[in-house]
Amino acid sequence: MEERDKLREECGVFGVFSKDVEQNVSAMVYYGLLALQHRGQESAGIAAVNNGVIECRKGMGLVGDVFKNSEVREMRGPAAVGHVRYSTAGASSLENAQPFVSRFKLGSIAAAHNGTLTNAEVVRELLEDAGIGFTSSSDSEVIVNLIAKNYRKGLEKALTDTIQFIKGSYALIVLTNNAMVGARDPNGIRPLCLGEINNGWVLSSESCGIDAIGGEFVRDVEPGEMVIITNEQVLSFTFSERTRRAVCAFEYVYFARPDSTIDGVDVYGARVRAGEILARESPADADLVIGVPDSGIPSAIGYGRAADVPFSMGIVKSRYVGRTFIAPDQDAREQAVSVKHNVIKSQVNGKRVVLIDDSIVRGTTSRRLVSILKEAGAAEVHIRVCSPPVKFPCFFGIDTPHRKDLISNSSSSIRELCLSLGADSLAFLSVEGLLESIGGKTGYCLGCFIGEYPIPVRVESV
Repeated sequence: MEERDKLREECGVFGVFSKDVEQNVSAMVYYGLLALQHRGQESAGIAAVNNGVIECRKGMGLVGDVFKNSEVREMRGPAAVGHVRYSTAGASSLENAQPFVSRFKLGSIAAAHNGTLTNAEVVRELLEDAGIGFTSSSDSEVIVNLIAKNYRKGLEKALTDTIQFIKGSYALIVLTNNAMVGARDPNGIRPLCLGEINNGWVLSSESCGIDAIGGEFVRDVEPGEMVIITNEQVLSFTFSERTRRAVCAFEYVYFARPDSTIDGVDVYGARVRAGEILARESPADADLVIGVPDSGIPSAIGYGRAADVPFSMGIVKSRYVGRTFIAPDQDAREQAVSVKHNVIKSQVNGKRVVLIDDSIVRGTTSRRLVSILKEAGAAEVHIRVCSPPVKFPCFFGIDTPHRKDLISNSSSSIRELCLSLGADSLAFLSVEGLLESIGGKTGYCLGCFIGEYPIPVRVESV
């Protein structure tokens, strides 16, 4: 069983299109994927256009493990798209690694997709009935086969027909022999942005990917927008009726890198503000504020600033333990947490400590951290969580445990949860506080917190 004490993002997408046909952009995509590695660590892939042929290489593991320098240099061409994956739809296996490439009589396409299609099974059955085969269990291959099926209508029409047929969340990059296309679902649940590089353009899940290759952030791709990039021009049009913007709030809580900006909101600033608001909502008598590395640190800085309590680096996270790892049972999960985190005893000994975390899913990490802090001499440990309790599953590209495994979904009160974690007190950021931290009362998906989703979903299986 996989250790799932944090919610997991499904993947990240990145593409570069150069107007210079002599330029090799695969190395840029490689570095862009390294910047997006936090969004998926199970597999990585790059597809590049070279002399009218799309070549794809992908494998299991981190970007640096899948690609060697020589392999990246060999993937020549002025346009390429890449993907890092954490599986939520389809098993963790090489056949489900992306990008997916489809070759057919009229040409070839490659596609990289972040998100989850809520009608993938229905669309897959229709395509199979039409004689189209699948090589994977990923819902992303559904998109590629739909585009290929409609390609005789032309690229723009094929993409429009495909996107209007699929439902759910997606940030999508499609590569053809002479164009790169980006599209974002009508609610904008998953992020996608546009950047500019010398003689070309960049599409990325997060702005930090554009920064990594020396590009300039231009803007976010709007919900329901398609951007078509060719040698001649960049076209933009809206493919759906205006719907309610519902950006995933968890991007700001945990998923996105703190140096990214999503839909005009600075992620680092949002996390600091969340800590400040949490200090206002749930103060604690304490001597020290520490954050759970890495995503809890900005909020801990904000909490300490607002509460006028010193912030310190009280917990060290091993840089050589992956963000996901295998743990077959509860004892192994707890042991894995102790390998990943260690306490700086000189900082916490004899002190009342506020421990700031971004979220609590199963409670495994929080319980272990309280234990090792008290073993290191902390007089008290007060847990403050910079998001509301996670009570409901996600259907749009986040790997959420079943509701029964979500610690905040139990019938236990906050006080009972606190006792089960061994803490001296426990408090969560309110929904209103979260919205305040990201700058608005509307425009966000809060499904995992309140159970209300921007589009209809099937809830029988959760």
